Amino acid sequence: MTQTNSILPFGVEQVAGIPFQVLNLDEAVHWTLNTAAKEHLAVNVRLGNAWTVALAHDDASYFRLLTEQGVNFPDGTPVVWFMNVGRPGVTRAGQVRGPSFFARVLKEGVRSGTRHFLLGGSPCTIESLKETLAHRYPGCEIAGAYSPPFAPVDDGYIRDCVDRVRSARADLVWVGLGTPKQDVVGTALAEELGITTLNVGAAFDFAAGTVREAPVWIQSSGLEWLYRLACEPRRLHRRYVYGNARFLWAATKAHVTRRWRRAE
Repeated sequence: MTQTNSILPFGVEQVAGIPFQVLNLDEAVHWTLNTAAKEHLAVNVRLGNAWTVALAHDDASYFRLLTEQGVNFPDGTPVVWFMNVGRPGVTRAGQVRGPSFFARVLKEGVRSGTRHFLLGGSPCTIESLKETLAHRYPGCEIAGAYSPPFAPVDDGYIRDCVDRVRSARADLVWVGLGTPKQDVVGTALAEELGITTLNVGAAFDFAAGTVREAPVWIQSSGLEWLYRLACEPRRLHRRYVYGNARFLWAATKAHVTRRWRRAE
């Protein structure tokens, strides 16, 4: 599976050397339901944010994955800001927030009978998630769900996930295993099964109610990361303190370098 930028009707803007699709939430939902799901595109869709970029600049193999396979949608205000800075008068990117994207596709996919597979989370989270989705989106078709064991990703892990998903005849596979694990697994599943996989991080926990989601006004303020850090400082400290600093350094450096080259 290679980068599929050519089959998406959107522009591409690089942030710290990583290509992101120039689109908004409405466009992402429409493309996912009306193209990816219906045509069963073999593509991994990542909801990339500042932490994604930071990890990629510390891991060359992960950077290659983000730039050479699948596609990246902009999840996170800092990524969107760097995509739009210095681009007046052109189509601007909007935030494709993972949990909101997940909810919209599930809700709007009821009309088209889209079949979904849920991969990730703990067994308790998956059971709560299925119950919540059935209540919240009547008619939503959950083709299957699986909570893989907590283990490193190897050939056996991938084969186990492939076998679980293959028999479900799903149109879309949602992967909630955390970054970067979900990106490796999602890419492998898309290639093995010829299906669209979408990596949505904490969306399972938020939708299931096992993790408290930020109020809507905080989500739209660009400070959701601060809310999450305050709620889980021990677990998320490295992600938001080191990760944000690493992202700003890499993205600013790449932006300044590109401006210098354009000025030459």
